[in-house]
Amino acid sequence: MENFRRTYLRLCKEGGVEPQESVLAQLQEARGATAGSRLDLSGQSLSVDTCAVLGRVFDKDTLFTELMLSDCMLTEEGAKLLLNGLCGNSTVKVLDLKGNNLRSTGAEALGKLLGRNKTLRRLVLEWNALGMWDEAFSVFCEGLASNASLTQLDLRNNQINHQGASDLCLALKRNSTLQELDVRWNNIGLLGGRSFLEALQQNRTLTHLQMAGNNIPSDTLKALEQGMDHNSDRQSTLRESRSRTQVLSKEIQNLKEEKGRQVWQFWEIKLIAFVSFSRTTSIHVGQLQEALNERKSVVNSLTAKLQMTEAALALSEQKKHNLGELLTRVKAEQDELKERQNRERKKEQEDSVLREGKLLREINNMSETNIQLKNKVEEMERRCKSQQEQIFELKQELTNSTAELKLRIAQTEERLEMEKRRSKHSLEDMDNLRQKEVDHLNRHLEESERALQDRILKLEGARIQLEEELSRAKAACVTERAQAAEELGKVRAQVRLEEQQRVSGLEEKMRGLRQSRDEAQSLCSQQKQTIAELQGRSRQQGAETDGLRRRIEELQQELAGKEQEKVEEVSRVRVELQEQVGHLQAERTAQGGLKEKIAALEREMKVLASSHREAILDKESEISSLLEKLRLREADIQRMREDEAQRASFLQNAILTYVQGSPLHYSPKK
Repeated sequence: MENFRRTYLRLCKEGGVEPQESVLAQLQEARGATAGSRLDLSGQSLSVDTCAVLGRVFDKDTLFTELMLSDCMLTEEGAKLLLNGLCGNSTVKVLDLKGNNLRSTGAEALGKLLGRNKTLRRLVLEWNALGMWDEAFSVFCEGLASNASLTQLDLRNNQINHQGASDLCLALKRNSTLQELDVRWNNIGLLGGRSFLEALQQNRTLTHLQMAGNNIPSDTLKALEQGMDHNSDRQSTLRESRSRTQVLSKEIQNLKEEKGRQVWQFWEIKLIAFVSFSRTTSIHVGQLQEALNERKSVVNSLTAKLQMTEAALALSEQKKHNLGELLTRVKAEQDELKERQNRERKKEQEDSVLREGKLLREINNMSETNIQLKNKVEEMERRCKSQQEQIFELKQELTNSTAELKLRIAQTEERLEMEKRRSKHSLEDMDNLRQKEVDHLNRHLEESERALQDRILKLEGARIQLEEELSRAKAACVTERAQAAEELGKVRAQVRLEEQQRVSGLEEKMRGLRQSRDEAQSLCSQQKQTIAELQGRSRQQGAETDGLRRRIEELQQELAGKEQEKVEEVSRVRVELQEQVGHLQAERTAQGGLKEKIAALEREMKVLASSHREAILDKESEISSLLEKLRLREADIQRMREDEAQRASFLQNAILTYVQGSPLHYSPKK
C-alpha cells in the first residue's frame, strides 16, 4: 500500500497535479493492506487529473483486486482515462462504477476495457446511462462479446431499450463466460425479451438473468426462467463431469504409480532370482555332467541288449522281404532327415544355444533307433507267427525273448525320456541363468527406465501373439509357421534398431558361454562315436543274419508243401498287418512333419539368438515361447510313441491269442 501511495504522489508531482486529499486519506486508512485487498473510493469526487493519475497507477498495480468507484461523479473524460489505465491491469477482479452517469464515451471506454482486460470477473454499472446512445452501447456489447473472463455484469437502470437489448443479445450469443446478468429497470420491452429468448438458444453459460421492470410479458419471463433453469442444469452437469474427470485422473495417476512400484518389485525379484541362480550354476553343471554319463551307460546297455535282440530275432527273418520296400523308404527318409540335421548342426556350431539343440537331436536319434528296434521286433513276431506250425519250439523261444525284449525296450524308453527331460530342464535352467545374467548387465546399460518398460511391453505383446499362434499350430501348421516367421521378423527389426550400438558390451560374457558350448560339443562327439560303434556292431549282426537267412531258406524248401495250407490265413493276417502298417506310416509321416516343424522353429530361434545374442533380455519372451512350442511338440511325439507302442502291444496280444488258440497248432514232426 505504501508503494501505491508513493507511486501516486510521484505521478502527481510529475504531471503537475495536486494530489487529492480525499484519495490520500483513503490510502492512508488502507496503509496496512496487503496483496489481494480492496480499495474503496466510493463517494469521492474524482477530478479528471486525478482519474488520469489513478489510471497510470492502476496500469502497473499488482496490489488491489477490488476497486470501488461508485458515486464518484466521474466525467466522461475522467472515466475514459481511468478505464484506459485499467486495460493493462492484471490483478483487479471486481470493478464497481455505480451511479457515475456514464454515457457514450464511458460506454466506448468500457467496451475497450472488456476487450483488452483478461482478469476482470465482476463489473457493476448500475445507475448509469450506457443505453442512451445506441452506437456507443454497441461498442460496449462488442467488447463484452470478445471478453473471456467476466462472469457477473450489473446493468440495472441504464436506459437500455429494445435496440440495445438486441445488441446485448448478439454479444451473449458469442460470449462463453458470463454467468450472471442483471438488466432490471430498463426499457427492454417485448422485442428485447424475444431477443433474449433467441440468445439463450445459443448461450449455454448464462445461469442467472434478472429482467424485472422491463415491460416484458409474463409468458416471456417464464420462458426465460426455463432457459435459465436449463443452463443451470447443464452447468451443474458439467461441474459434476469435471469433478468426476478429476477423480478419474487421480485414480489413473494412482494406478500408474502402483504399476511403477510393481515394476520395481518385479525387477527386484528378478535380481534376487539371478543371485540365487548364480550360486547354483556349478550344481546344475555337475548335474548335467552326471546326466550325460548316465546316458552313456544307458547307450552301452542298449548296445548289449541290441546284440541279444539280434541274436534272438535272427531265426525269424523269413518274411522280411514283404516289408523291405517300406523299410527302405523309411530308412531313406530317416537318412535324409539325418543329413539335413547334420547340415544344420554344421551351420549353427558358433551359436551358444546349440548345446540344447544338439542334445535334443541326439535324444531324437536314439528314440528313432529304439523305434526301429521296436519295428523290427514287430516284424519278427509276424514272421514267427507264420512259422508256428512248423517250428513250435522256435516259436516258444522267440515269444519269450520278444516279451522280454519289449519289456526292456519299454523300460529303456522310459529311462531315455527321463534322461531327456532331466537334460532339457538342466539346459533350460542354465539358459535361464545366462539370460538373467545378461539381463542384469543390460539393465545397468540402459539409458532410461521408461524406454526399458516400453520395450518390455512391446515384447510381451509379441510373446502373447506368438503363444496364441502356437496354440493353433496343431490345426494349421502352415499358417502357424508363416505367422511365427512374420512375428519373428517384426521383433528382429525392432531389436536390430534398438540394440545395434550395444554389441561389444557382452563379448566377454559370451566367451564363457562358448567354452561351455565347446564342452557340450565334445560330449556330443563322444556320443557320436558310441553310435558309430553301435552301427558297426549292427553291420556284423546283419552278416550273421544273412547266414541265418540262408538256413531259414533251406527250412522253407522243406516246409513249402505244408505252407500252402495256411495261405488263406496268412493272406488275411497280411491284409490286417498292411492296414496297421499304413496307419503307422501315416502317423510316422505326421511325426516327420512335426519334427520338420520343430527343426524349422529351432532354426528360427537359433538365427534370432545368434544375430542378437547381446539382447537376450529383449528376446527372453520369444525363446520361452519357442521352448514351450518345443515342449508341446515333444509331448505330441511322446504321445504318438505311446499310441504306437499300445497298438503294437494290442496287435501282438491278438496275434499270440490267435496263434495259441488256432486248431492247426501242433508240434513239428520229428
